[in-house]
Amino acid sequence: MTKQSGPLAGVRILDMTSVIMGPFATQILASLGADVIKIENPEGDNMRHVGPMRNAGMGHIFLHANQGKRSIVLDLKQPHGREAVLRLAEQADVLITNVRPQAVARLGLDYESVKQRNARIIHVSCCGFGQDGPYAGKAAYDDLIQGATGLPWLMQQYGSETPCYAPVTMGDRVTGLHAVYAVTTALYAREKTGVGQAVIVPMFEAMTQFVLGDHLAGLSFEPPQGEPGYARLLTAHRRPYRTRDGHLCVLIYNDKHWRNFFAAIGTPERFMEDERFTTHGMRAAHIDAVYAEVGALMRERTTAEWQSILDGADIPNMPMNSPADLLDDEHLRQTGFIRSVEHPTEGMLNTTRNPVTWTHTAPNPDVMPAPLLGEHSTEILAEAGYSQYEIEQMMAAGVSAGGPTQKEKRE
Repeated sequence: MTKQSGPLAGVRILDMTSVIMGPFATQILASLGADVIKIENPEGDNMRHVGPMRNAGMGHIFLHANQGKRSIVLDLKQPHGREAVLRLAEQADVLITNVRPQAVARLGLDYESVKQRNARIIHVSCCGFGQDGPYAGKAAYDDLIQGATGLPWLMQQYGSETPCYAPVTMGDRVTGLHAVYAVTTALYAREKTGVGQAVIVPMFEAMTQFVLGDHLAGLSFEPPQGEPGYARLLTAHRRPYRTRDGHLCVLIYNDKHWRNFFAAIGTPERFMEDERFTTHGMRAAHIDAVYAEVGALMRERTTAEWQSILDGADIPNMPMNSPADLLDDEHLRQTGFIRSVEHPTEGMLNTTRNPVTWTHTAPNPDVMPAPLLGEHSTEILAEAGYSQYEIEQMMAAGVSAGGPTQKEKRE
């Protein structure tokens, strides 16, 4: 086992999550130094099988969402598989799941059951809905949660011809970030009180908070003071501006920006003479016209010309990048955020590091690569106190499985 370093060094997490929401959260925790043990069924995490990939069972999203973890195969439908999880939980700080709590309870791995073996355990359930309401037992996926929390409706208000989802797993990743702080703050609380606890992290509520923070708008008040929706975010003119030869992302936001913008294009008097631009309130009230006016002006010059003008006037702007452009971004390369690493079986990979920097507890930048299915089964069972004979019996019965290590497979 690689020696862990970072702010969570010494913390052991049993990761019973799959797909994106849970693995995204536990990958962040692993990048901060936690020893994350990924418990997989004999078929493995579904994302192992979603391409593109070089080798079976090592899909691209799986590779990114499971760096820094060790993999053990356990069939939790067999009593010995459940017992193995409970024995591992005796030595763990956190057990985290992202299946419905009702399913976890049927496996006998709910908080009350696990607490009998480790009273200090922090039991985190990432699920679709809060468990006190009528949706408690419903299945939840990113598309469903995006729809239920208004994103397709907002996209249609923004100008999409038909309702559509955001082309990222927004609900999974927002909720995953909630799970990260839930784990870390529960660990902090346990240090203060000595008491473990159960924590529920629901997607529906997490995304509702995310959306309503911007778009509750007039419905914030009783009686309502207008319709829902933050107008600046919903105007159809809020998009990368077309220039003479491409596009540029520009945000002329405060009074200083607008004053500098009009001065830079040779019409300094317009800031005070055109009341639509004079104050933040007036710009908000005329946001469609304001954005449309800038859009018309941006078409008059090339992207490079505008970048020079705007940088000189200290007006925020950025290029409109594609994912491919990000791999070559000079800032991301210089900061080391985008890295090229050699995976033992999958070859050279482009990947990212944890975006946070630390002065005293920096994590090890050489994170373990995403594991093969069951790569660490024997190692982890031995750490839990199983003898070699018992491990062999579990393998023979299909309770566990262990393929070759990455080093063995490479050789």
